[in-house]
Amino acid sequence: MPASPSTARALNDRLALRLLQQEGPLTAGQLKQLTGLSRPTVADLVDRLTASGLITVVGETGEQRRGPNARLYGIVADRAHLAALDVRTEGVFVLVSDLVGRVLAEASVPIGPDAGTGPAVEQAVAAVESAAKEAGADRLHTVGIGAPGLIDPATGDLRDSAGLPAWHRSLAATLHDRLPGARVTVENETNLAALAEQREGAARDRDTFVLLWLGHGVGAAVVLDGSLRRGASGGTGEIGFLPVPGTPTLPSGTDCAGGFHSLTGAAAVASLATECGLPTPAAPDGPGAAEAVRAAVAQVGKAGEAVPMAVPGGVMPVAGRSGAVLAARPGDVDVQRPNASGERPRAGRADAEPDPAARFLRVLADRIAVGAASVVAVLDPGCVVLGGEVGQAGGAMLAGLVEERLRRMSPLVTEVRASSLGGTAVLRGALLTARERAQDELFAPPERPGR
Repeated sequence: MPASPSTARALNDRLALRLLQQEGPLTAGQLKQLTGLSRPTVADLVDRLTASGLITVVGETGEQRRGPNARLYGIVADRAHLAALDVRTEGVFVLVSDLVGRVLAEASVPIGPDAGTGPAVEQAVAAVESAAKEAGADRLHTVGIGAPGLIDPATGDLRDSAGLPAWHRSLAATLHDRLPGARVTVENETNLAALAEQREGAARDRDTFVLLWLGHGVGAAVVLDGSLRRGASGGTGEIGFLPVPGTPTLPSGTDCAGGFHSLTGAAAVASLATECGLPTPAAPDGPGAAEAVRAAVAQVGKAGEAVPMAVPGGVMPVAGRSGAVLAARPGDVDVQRPNASGERPRAGRADAEPDPAARFLRVLADRIAVGAASVVAVLDPGCVVLGGEVGQAGGAMLAGLVEERLRRMSPLVTEVRASSLGGTAVLRGALLTARERAQDELFAPPERPGR
């Protein structure tokens, strides 16, 4: 059954709005070319969208052209205001933007572990209200929240998780009550980071990849054929609970100690830095671990080290002036190899590398590869992005080391890339989600009669 004229007009309008969002301001002629619609149809939709307050003339194109054909049309950015939140165990980061995603205000508030649920929620909500006021937003249309933990796929609510503050679960409901008319959504932080990397970051050319989040904790997000996968219970990517060799215990249903988290979480990375003879990070959190990794990368780079280069049939290591070689040698993955007495060494022992920074990066790459190899063996994503503060701090050097190790551990060809967004990815993903939801409502065609 063909669409009615009114529905066809609404669909055309939405197509034009999407193009204006993706491409920026366009002339009527450019809209005609991109949509394939006739000139009269484009003229009609431009008039309708202008009259409805969704688009407006934002300038002219061409140095000498003037008149209707030169007018550039763009989305009315202040038609709706959006908020994005990155909720962490130690506080919350907030940004407020307009409908096209331009950031208008930012705020952050630390929340101590001793704060009660009520006071903690009040601090977070106050930060949102303050940022909205600074942005000149009378009201917020949509709020996107990124938080650690599992999201119930049936309700969209953050599930009760051991080790996470109780105020996390109360925040969304409180924002809904305090911001009349606002649409509030919650999503797992790693999933949002993956969406941001896919749209704006290191995975822009990939429709299938895995994001490995390395920060205060560890997690993974899975994107297959362009779609984010959440799993039956919303737990896809809880890689911190993955049992791995080199840890003294096994994880439990309520505690990831003994899992992959124990090898690559921020506290483990900070401890590894100390073990390798590097300065102990000021704090065993995401930023602290990232600083240790960033300093090691800078030191190795200054000494003339280089990321191993893939060559047919193997890897060509490149040694720097210090004589240390970053390319792994056979048997380097020491998180599971027993010693002469049959005992397994402590996770991350690295006593074969004379340079502390190079030793630190080699063992860290070993540890990351152990978890990444499990993901690759099951999903064969073709690409793994190292995200979070640690992944971004390691850059191409750490990514290259992990890729080389995966090449030796798995027959599945996997490219490893460093995040280009790092710790900001969660906020960017929350903003993208909020913007899409707002646009889906504002740009939606009316339902056809009888439905």
